[in-house]
Amino acid sequence: MLSKKASCDSHGQNSSYFLGWEEYEKNPYDQVKNPTGIIQMGLAENQLSLDLLESWVASNPDAAGLKTNGKSIFRKLALFQDYHGLPAFKKVLMETMAEMRGNLVKLEAGNLVLTAGATSANETLMFCLADPGEAFLIPTPYYPGFDRDLKWRTGAQIVPIQCTSSNGFEITAAALEEAYERAQKLNLKVKGVLFTNPANPLGTTMTVVELDHIIDFVAKKHIHIISDEVYAGTVFGSSSFVSIIEALMKRNLENTELWNRVHIVCSLSKDLGLPGFRIGMIYSNNPKVVSAATKMSSFGLISSQTQYLLSQMLLDKTFTRTYMSENKKRLLKRKTMLISELKHSGIACLESNAGLFCWVDMRHLLRDNTFEAEKELWEKVVRVVGLNISPGASCHCTEPGWFRMCFANMCEETLRVAMHRIKVRLVDVHRTRTARVKPTWLSPKWVKLLASFIESWLKLQ
Repeated sequence: MLSKKASCDSHGQNSSYFLGWEEYEKNPYDQVKNPTGIIQMGLAENQLSLDLLESWVASNPDAAGLKTNGKSIFRKLALFQDYHGLPAFKKVLMETMAEMRGNLVKLEAGNLVLTAGATSANETLMFCLADPGEAFLIPTPYYPGFDRDLKWRTGAQIVPIQCTSSNGFEITAAALEEAYERAQKLNLKVKGVLFTNPANPLGTTMTVVELDHIIDFVAKKHIHIISDEVYAGTVFGSSSFVSIIEALMKRNLENTELWNRVHIVCSLSKDLGLPGFRIGMIYSNNPKVVSAATKMSSFGLISSQTQYLLSQMLLDKTFTRTYMSENKKRLLKRKTMLISELKHSGIACLESNAGLFCWVDMRHLLRDNTFEAEKELWEKVVRVVGLNISPGASCHCTEPGWFRMCFANMCEETLRVAMHRIKVRLVDVHRTRTARVKPTWLSPKWVKLLASFIESWLKLQ
């Protein structure tokens, strides 16, 4: 009944990332209506500062009412708009992006393509840069949705750059080369490197050393860079965020061949907490990519009404600066609360400074060091503990026992309930399992032999 494209399994819907969502949707937690339900900790959504956005909308009725100076512009916005987007919106987006990057980069509105969210932006870049069967290298662990966003309709392939906990999952020159060689053995032509910065699911900003490794690598291989920077506005730690554009400028690589092979994906879903508004964008220094992506954007446009409302909001610099500052404080407070509660339960997290989640180390809770054991633990966390979290396997992590926990998509009271469940239910599950597996040296046979040995030894004294 369906086409081969629609029915192929490259969507990734069978990933534990999506299966956890299905379990949650069957039995969602509600503090009043369903207090025993599953708490959603698999959704990277920021609800901590919605009150600030709601307050601005309430204080600016003209923007929400599609008016300028009290006069309606409904007819103008309701009629046809081409796929280039409203010039005023694109201009203020560039200013906002530059400010989020400390005004250390100069961005041009003519290099911007609007898309219906970052998902559309990433897929559009795949269509522009890779033919079916060609590959992009992506460092692990990576966002599980990339298997869907990058591969399903485009036919592009992903080859993991395998990073490990030994150095905090940082990208190395050796890991880049190893991934490239693996792609060649699979007869895959590598078209570029794609990474998220700040990283999802790690919650860390990339170091200048990592960015330099990537720049050197793609320059040598003559391939592309896609830097997914959708979490740029969520950096709350002491380490600063360095955009790929800034890293290139520091090395005086503007207007080089490499400069035209670098593309950035941004969004207001995470930075401004507006995923439902579907505001994504591609920024590229390559005119051919901008032209092709602009044509493709007609399949996923942003409504002119949404563009107008947000252009008015972003033009209010006092509000946007207050929002970004306060939002980071709230994210840091919530993240600190999560890691503190987990620590009380004997669970550690990777040190992080950005994002809406923590990369949680639960390797000590596995029955053995396998992904089968990780799946077993994950199923217990979902069904017994009542939390939907994302297992490392769904993020293509090379080490069993790591999990992503989101902390910004719920109120503080719900997070406390989630942490109480971990402290009580998860620890009990682990204690019950370990109690059943008694060490062999404590078996009755060994106890009897040990007692006999001690008795004999005492007689000799």
